[in-house]
Amino acid sequence: MENYQLVLASTSPFRQQLLEKLSLPFTTQSPICDETPLPSESPQDLVLRLAQTKAESCSLTQPSLVIGSDQVCVIGGEIVGKPLSREQAIQQLLSQSGKSIDFYTGLAVFNSQTGQTLSKLDTFRVHFRQLSQAQIEYYVDVEQPFYCAGSFKSEGLGIALFERLEGKDPNTLIGLPLIDLVDILEKHGCKVLG
Repeated sequence: MENYQLVLASTSPFRQQLLEKLSLPFTTQSPICDETPLPSESPQDLVLRLAQTKAESCSLTQPSLVIGSDQVCVIGGEIVGKPLSREQAIQQLLSQSGKSIDFYTGLAVFNSQTGQTLSKLDTFRVHFRQLSQAQIEYYVDVEQPFYCAGSFKSEGLGIALFERLEGKDPNTLIGLPLIDLVDILEKHGCKVLG
């Protein structure tokens, strides 16, 4: 790993904070990626393709391991995007109240020396409490989750919206599955634990 730089193909402060947990030096780059789903592309295929595209899109000047990640929220088979407004966030949360929703996160690590990309898909299920309109409006006004798929931040007050969480890695819900990342980095020769 001494000869490689680690690059996070993301400008997300949440993903940066997650990657910092591994205590590895890294840089960030804004990936070049059209995130439009292909016709009849499943949510799982979409996030894997976008994670790989992001990892392989960075401009590199030295040997690098580049991390790409993408996530979608799926309710009843439909991809739910970022709400971008108070009204949309309230509507999303009303539609999720008392239901279970799935998050699919694609992760890819591109080795610029070998040209090899290794990827994984992680699934995380969120079970929402039965929420009142007043509770939802309070939450949206306090946390303003307008740029979060599903209209919540599980790392903040959003945890109060849930009855139960199901998945192997809580970091997945925030957007970067660290357990899978450690596995992939090790396969590329990067020892996270020395």
